[in-house]
Amino acid sequence: MTHENDLFFQEIKGFNSASGPTRYENENGIPYCINEFWTAKQRQSHSLHEISYRACFKAELPEFFISRLTKPGDTVLDPFMGRGTTLIQAALSGRSTIGNDINPLSVLLARPRLSPISIDQVESTLSKINWGSGEIEHEELLVFYHPSTLRKIDALKKWLEQNVPLLDDDVDPVGDWIRMVALNRLSGHSSGFFSGRSMPPNQAVSIAAQAKINKKLGISPPERDVSQIILKKTKSLLRDGTISDPIRYAFHVGAAWDMKSVRNSSINLTVTSPPFLDIVQYATDNWLRCWFAGIDVHSIPISSHRTEKSWMEMIHDVVAELFRVTRPGGYVAFEVGEVRNGTVFLEKLVWQAVENTGFERIFVMINDQNFTKTANCWGVNNGNGGTNTNRIVILKKE
Repeated sequence: MTHENDLFFQEIKGFNSASGPTRYENENGIPYCINEFWTAKQRQSHSLHEISYRACFKAELPEFFISRLTKPGDTVLDPFMGRGTTLIQAALSGRSTIGNDINPLSVLLARPRLSPISIDQVESTLSKINWGSGEIEHEELLVFYHPSTLRKIDALKKWLEQNVPLLDDDVDPVGDWIRMVALNRLSGHSSGFFSGRSMPPNQAVSIAAQAKINKKLGISPPERDVSQIILKKTKSLLRDGTISDPIRYAFHVGAAWDMKSVRNSSINLTVTSPPFLDIVQYATDNWLRCWFAGIDVHSIPISSHRTEKSWMEMIHDVVAELFRVTRPGGYVAFEVGEVRNGTVFLEKLVWQAVENTGFERIFVMINDQNFTKTANCWGVNNGNGGTNTNRIVILKKE
């Protein structure tokens, strides 16, 4: 079967958006479909998605594929799940879902949002925590927090360690939710975070960098009400409701090329985005979150590839594993981008790496639009250090 006969390819080739019809090109044997396939506007998706994480894609991306390539009850996988965008969107769409990431932090960010939860439950549990039991065990963190706030964070951290195990299948969903919200309120630029002014909210700067921010602005961290911040963020996340229909979900913590717990031929659709070479330092970005969760970030072998060759070898191994777990007729939507000053187009490397994995290479979608990204705010130019387009390699298991 060639890509011209694939029904999804024909649908995308004939797709019309507000920007016009899809533009089709063939470059060195790679078929491209280019259009504005989903919106670039902020806050257009369900409120449950509003958990910050570095280099994550918008919920509109997995929704585009889930709605077209699966039906209710099918199973959707993300082997590089990050904050869990694919999983949450799959669950909101009535699909079963499986998530994998080498960092257990991802489970703590995704799992709580897959269970029904209420504001009253969160408020009741927060009222039972002994907020006066905390201590200042790491004085260096005072560059982020007022002493009173740091004691409250310590009290919450200890309560979670005693009552909410990290990867327990029978974890208390309310405690799990509280930890997830706290992980996302540790540092940021406004009064909605536990810290004084820090930036950006989706990655923690170093202690030395935060000290420089404080000195430059001439400020010290103000006192924060940890409980009320958690409650306020909970109300915001739940303003569109929660996942009330029971759905099947599972998690695997480990390398994406060795997902032992995922059964052969069990996945209808994979929507994922791997690390873009060594562009993003996930371990460094998440050091403060991992500290709070009790995760030794230095013990996690997070992939960071300096050369295109080693990155392609990793991609080949991951795609070979995806072939094992994908059902016949199932698809993979593999999102990458252009990096290193626009000189490296990762979809071309993926196209090569997928050879001899068993998948049929169907085409590449380019979602071309004017992004409303935050990269420029933090001194990263989208045209140089970041990525301007979603470039999705579409694979199919015949």
